[in-house]
Amino acid sequence: MKKRFLSASLAIILTTSVVIPTTLQEVRAADETNSVVVAQEERISAQEFLNLAVTALTFQHGSEPMRQQIIGQWVKAGELTDLSSMIKRDEVARILVRAINKEEKEASLAEYLEKANKLGLFNGVVSTEFISKQDAVKILNNANQIKNGSNNEGVKEISVEDFMKNPGNFGYELSPDGNYITFASAWESRSNVFVKKMNDDSEPIRVSSSKDRDIAGFFWKDDTLLYLKDKGGDENFHIYSTTFNGSEEKDLTPYPNVTVGILSGLQGVKDEILIMMNKEDATVFDVYKLNVKTGETTHVAKNPGNITSWLADRNGNVRVAVASDGVAGTILYRDSEKDEFRPFIEVEAGDEVMPVAFSKDNQYIYATSNKGRDKVEVVKYDLKGKEEVIMSNDEVDVSGILYNADQDKLLYGAYITDKTNYQFFDEDFEKLFRKIQNKLGVPESELGINDYNKEMTKFIVSVSSDTVYGQYYYYDSTTDELKELATLSPWLNPEELAEMHPISYKSRDGLIINGYLTLPKNKEAKNLPLIVNPHGGPWARDMWGFNPEVQLLANRGYAVLQVNFRSSTGYGKEFLQAGNKQWGLKIQDDITDGVQWAIDQGIADPERIGIYGASFGGYATLAGITYTPDLYAAAVDYVGVSNIFTLLNTIPPYWETMRDMFYERVGHPEKDKELLTAVSPIFHADKIKTPLFVAQGANDPRVNKAESDQIVEALRARGVDVEYMLKDNEGHGFANEENRIEFYNAMVKFFDSHLK
Repeated sequence: MKKRFLSASLAIILTTSVVIPTTLQEVRAADETNSVVVAQEERISAQEFLNLAVTALTFQHGSEPMRQQIIGQWVKAGELTDLSSMIKRDEVARILVRAINKEEKEASLAEYLEKANKLGLFNGVVSTEFISKQDAVKILNNANQIKNGSNNEGVKEISVEDFMKNPGNFGYELSPDGNYITFASAWESRSNVFVKKMNDDSEPIRVSSSKDRDIAGFFWKDDTLLYLKDKGGDENFHIYSTTFNGSEEKDLTPYPNVTVGILSGLQGVKDEILIMMNKEDATVFDVYKLNVKTGETTHVAKNPGNITSWLADRNGNVRVAVASDGVAGTILYRDSEKDEFRPFIEVEAGDEVMPVAFSKDNQYIYATSNKGRDKVEVVKYDLKGKEEVIMSNDEVDVSGILYNADQDKLLYGAYITDKTNYQFFDEDFEKLFRKIQNKLGVPESELGINDYNKEMTKFIVSVSSDTVYGQYYYYDSTTDELKELATLSPWLNPEELAEMHPISYKSRDGLIINGYLTLPKNKEAKNLPLIVNPHGGPWARDMWGFNPEVQLLANRGYAVLQVNFRSSTGYGKEFLQAGNKQWGLKIQDDITDGVQWAIDQGIADPERIGIYGASFGGYATLAGITYTPDLYAAAVDYVGVSNIFTLLNTIPPYWETMRDMFYERVGHPEKDKELLTAVSPIFHADKIKTPLFVAQGANDPRVNKAESDQIVEALRARGVDVEYMLKDNEGHGFANEENRIEFYNAMVKFFDSHLK
């Protein structure tokens, strides 16, 4: 193209009328319609280029903090000190080489420019020191093509079985003395517990023999191995003990219709642990001491009817209780088990204060709290209730802490923005973490510290990402030995799996909605069939990482959209409460707005949109095809709610202390009768025209079988053909391998028949 010289006045008009594209679709359009090379006045500033690059090369279109975080990864300290100045060609090269993950050992701007030229980032752009806005659009389109590297042929199809069968050995833990290692692995198609001696070539020994149900979890008490299991998904978990050779297994809590929770391992107390059981009253949990050798239980603390959780001090004495009516409450404290509980901290509606541990001297209580603030922070209370904030984050809640009881130290706090991040409190532990991280060559968000021995010299660590299911390693800090233990689903090749991209967009009423978009591998992100996958809860959130069902759908050529709509946890009190009494309303709007965002980006084909979700996600699926029936071409409801009245009437008895929370957040069946009628899909089944597939576990204690029965019967009464998969040996979701495989095979077949 020949240069076209313009008068100064015309150049100014064109400069002021150029609009920086705000969506990838607009970037493409700008490139396709651009046919004029403009004069020097149209140079682009560093800030303008960075804003355009974040829009074009990422999916962060709504969250300014996330955009700035990305820019911070592309521009290091001391670079581009004046963002208002015109950006130079070599500076663009450095930014984009980093942005498309092609950075190696480049040190100078000249080296970055050489790399950019080799990659073809400046193809079709006239060689000048500065770049124009139109040049920027071309360069960013080049960058996108290089980054995606797609020939639009997709990847080979991977079987449902490979994604959904038991992944191998997982859940590695060390015995307290560090001499044995335990893990779960499949036997008779069920997850069971295995034990192996450290630094020994002998074969692992299976110590549990469950054929009906996966082991739900396991842990050590001194030299005794304990595990938890329910029956058929009823969530009435019992504690079992097992010997090292597996010759004797014993149900230590053999009470019908009772579920058990672990309160404290009672370190230093021989053969006894503290547990919670709803044995005396199905609606509340009392505290018991359990002898893990004999199964003998001793009643320790009686629940008056409003205690939702307990905390024992370092001597095993229950001294903190959380009382709540489901909305507001009180943290109670006592000096000893002989004393009466007294109010310690008042918890108002919307507040969350969760005691985590006593300090070693029992003089302080560590907790997470959002009392008097929007975000959950790490705090420490003295015994008079005086608070000291230890860790906070302006953007998100603190998601967890690692406290070492033996050293009486907080080692780190974790928080999740787009991915998991850590804030360390112990210098030695951070050095150890970084050493392991460097050995494995992974970002901190992909590394987990799973377990360690008492001396903190032996560690179980894991690596997981969006394309790596999981890898376990053993690390000995005394010898600096790092040994791989297992890879989950080693038959899955990460190179053939799809990346999960963090996204953000603004809802129709201005809230920033974060989420994730997984695009099929080796396919152009244009006019794809899309499945939106709302999460359960709704007081939960989707996170970045490996997700077998998302990978399955992406492998079949679908883009998968997961959104953390209002009421999702992790983004502060105000964001969560914005979803109160908004089921089927603004929560659903957030999901719909996410679908529209994907359509506006040119990613999703508006004629091939599906929706699939479990639990609350199943409700959102039904609400989607009820209230926006023209948006979806296919829907899968997995253990989802169809009638909020019957949901509230059938919650498990041990959720009774949370009933008022449901009324506050969802609605009251009498006071909000009109609202709940309006947002229960069962009462509006006549609006549903989207093909529907429903799956349900007969023993589901949370979302009863009747929830699925109702909607299926209502639609079939209208002559609508609904596929219905019911499993008599499952509960809230299918846990048994053969049922998982059957369900996902049916789901893929269903979506393929309607969206392809």
